[in-house]
Amino acid sequence: MKTFKSIFEQYDWDSIQTKIYQTTSKDVEYSLAKTKRSLDDFLALISPAAQNYLEEMAQKCHEITKTRFGKTIQMYAPLYLSNECQNICTYCGFSLDNKIKRKTLSDSEIKQEIEALKKTGFDHVLLVTGEANYTVNINYFLNTINLIREQFSIISVEVQPLSTGEYQRLHEAGVYSVLVYQETYHQEVYKKYHTKGKKSNFDFRLETPDRIGTAGIHKIGLGVLLGLEDWRTDSFFNALHLDYLQKKYWQTKYSVSFPRLRPAEGIIEPNFIMDDKDLTQLICAYRLWNEDLEISISTRESEKFRNNIIPIGITSMSAGSKTNPGGYVVDPQSLEQFEISDERSAEEIRQIIKNSGYEPVLKDWDRSFSLKA
Repeated sequence: MKTFKSIFEQYDWDSIQTKIYQTTSKDVEYSLAKTKRSLDDFLALISPAAQNYLEEMAQKCHEITKTRFGKTIQMYAPLYLSNECQNICTYCGFSLDNKIKRKTLSDSEIKQEIEALKKTGFDHVLLVTGEANYTVNINYFLNTINLIREQFSIISVEVQPLSTGEYQRLHEAGVYSVLVYQETYHQEVYKKYHTKGKKSNFDFRLETPDRIGTAGIHKIGLGVLLGLEDWRTDSFFNALHLDYLQKKYWQTKYSVSFPRLRPAEGIIEPNFIMDDKDLTQLICAYRLWNEDLEISISTRESEKFRNNIIPIGITSMSAGSKTNPGGYVVDPQSLEQFEISDERSAEEIRQIIKNSGYEPVLKDWDRSFSLKA
């Protein structure tokens, strides 16, 4: 089966990077004047030359998002099930070489965490684990979904890459979306960050969204870890990946997230600093390029940034997040994957959204909408 790898191999990191940094103001103005934009326009809009046009980009972005999605913000909460992991990744608190207490939630602990989440009003849960194939595998995922699916209308997962058949089983069990991040598309240095474990296989991870699309999952979420390599070049390749997927698996929805490196046990310092202005530019570039793309912002970001970005171009936010297994009630002191920045409660975030003139949405899909239902 032809996969994204065949497209990816037609591009060279250094050539794309050079093209981005050679973009001129005239190129940016040409892209902004369009109503339909291509990947070349996306490249122009993430360039340093576009920084002087950020106000215009933000205004256009606001109008496009309001027209396409209305004045609504979807809300979700992550549920970390396990910090066990067989990979050594230089940037992650769950890395195998970190001497930490490992924990995987039992059935009873999962139920306690779910009870706490439901009290906050959430109807969309994102299940997250480390990548420990012998412990948190397809059977563990299916068991967890069976325990919680009557409690949530939307179940998403962010776990290790699986086979097409395993994704099909998740789809049949009621999973709505799967998130998978390449971390960086810079293949030459990828191994430097992923030194041991299945995640060190660049191609297997690169082809994961193809397996998700083939399995018929309703939505696929992509992103890169901002701070590992040049964010502009990495983001171009992420957009290239999205462009390919949307054309091939056109019945599937797509979202993009923006994880910036945050402090965590054993983590490296960012190689490339991305400030708030840069992230705003990137969000605007995605929206101006792709009107249908769902754009998510997490509690990694500061209160101030999350407040200000609501009317610009995002469509979903997490709130009240805990990034450690059992973090809500079972074991609040267990190790976090990374530190969150916005520690406000779900209710506080709902009120912030309302105060911004938007409607917080806790449910926008139900399994009964599925054609197979």
